[in-house]
Amino acid sequence: MNIIFKCLISALIVVGSFMTTTGQNPKREFRGAWLHVIGQTQWQNKTTEQAKKYIEDQFQKLQDAGCNAVIFQVRPTADAVYKSSLEPWSAWLTGKRGKAPAPEWDPMEFAIEEAHKRGMEFHAWLNPYRVTSSAKEVLPVTHLSKKEPHRFVKFNGQTFFDPAYKENRDFICEVVRDIVKRYDVDGIHIDDYFYPYPANGKRFQADDASYKKFGNGMNRNDWRRHNVDLLIEQLNATIKTEKPWVRFGVSPFGIWRNKKTDSRGSESSGLQNYDDLYADVLLWAKNGWIDYLAPQLYWTLDMKAAPSRHLAKWWNDNANGVDVYIGQDVQRTMNNPDPSNNDTNELDTKVKLSRKLPNVQGNIWWHGYWVTDNYKGVADSLALKYQSTIALPPVYGNNNLKPKPVKDLKLEKDGGKTYLTWRGMSPEGKETDGVRYVVYQYFPIEKIDLEDPQTIIAVTPQTGVAVANEGDKIGGCTFVVTALDRMNRESDPVSVKVK
Repeated sequence: MNIIFKCLISALIVVGSFMTTTGQNPKREFRGAWLHVIGQTQWQNKTTEQAKKYIEDQFQKLQDAGCNAVIFQVRPTADAVYKSSLEPWSAWLTGKRGKAPAPEWDPMEFAIEEAHKRGMEFHAWLNPYRVTSSAKEVLPVTHLSKKEPHRFVKFNGQTFFDPAYKENRDFICEVVRDIVKRYDVDGIHIDDYFYPYPANGKRFQADDASYKKFGNGMNRNDWRRHNVDLLIEQLNATIKTEKPWVRFGVSPFGIWRNKKTDSRGSESSGLQNYDDLYADVLLWAKNGWIDYLAPQLYWTLDMKAAPSRHLAKWWNDNANGVDVYIGQDVQRTMNNPDPSNNDTNELDTKVKLSRKLPNVQGNIWWHGYWVTDNYKGVADSLALKYQSTIALPPVYGNNNLKPKPVKDLKLEKDGGKTYLTWRGMSPEGKETDGVRYVVYQYFPIEKIDLEDPQTIIAVTPQTGVAVANEGDKIGGCTFVVTALDRMNRESDPVSVKVK
């Protein structure tokens, strides 16, 4: 949203002529959106310049809808939507695996720049094990699965890295290390595909050879879970060793276990992470191997087999000390009425529920393209009501640390506009580096309250913003600027008053 326009909206709120429920919106909230590349043929059909404009357009629409984070898919099938010496260019980007875009560019690098210049976080989304998405895909003879086929398994027509092999875990971690080292990502995000989902009524059973080789008499299901545990623990160590401030998040299937299977489970009767995908996500949280969980609660509020109303509460109660961001299915949310709320869709109830639960710190919208397409008015509802104020992402790390405050805050006029400028600190490669700035505006009748999100008019990596056009009445206004570090901790405020 234009900053000057945001200032005008703030003024209207103050005088009470703009009817909205912004006061209910929190100052801190993760508001993400998944943008997937797999299955999205529009990427292959665009030139480099068209693709760049597409990213700009998608990110701007997400920002306009109040989102503050983009979860962008960069490794859908052991390939790369970025320049990599470890894996080939993605066919979902160029139409053929290994084919570079022409003219060549780095989509992830560009996407990070576009997210950051809008004050948004960028989380690089990877699928760890999947190599092909269908039986139709033919891998080149030079592919690792052709050279060392024992390290791979096939199920339901797809090829996967076998989680039992240390070489595979090491390779996946090397891919992540390369991303974290070379790119200014805010997070590494992996989705729900660990061992393959059951297909055609059958569970995965294609690992006889590796179980015989590595099982050592363990229960086979426990052994599989242990294999995945090893990857998660190693991924976390890889990320934190390279850059301690980069968050590691997992987006699991929305049911850990059903209560009829385990008394600790949820009131549900669907597929289970623990038993069907061999993913014990609660253990990962308990052991501090992940920073956030984003369970995919893609169902309706009261679906009998998987009621998202109750599952949201279950995840809140079983977070084991990590933040929970609810994965919300936009289409199902907007398609289904909520009779209990006398509403034509479930958006209001789902957002309000997420804000009532103390361990739930936000929502991630699946998928972002439905938001940017304004499916059944969802973007309008987010922009005008549920995400109408700017939110800062949740804080991570040691609360006793924070960035240094800005210096030399002042107001300047240039070309008919009034600018607010300041000086930040030079980055030192530390988690306390000031990497973004929060700008607040208070009118003469307002009390300075940094906890009021309605007073935030910008979050930006720049050291200056335009706050008024010529003729705008801002006399007596106070502007406050704080720095945000890489863990989203806020510095002490610095203020300047308009004479």
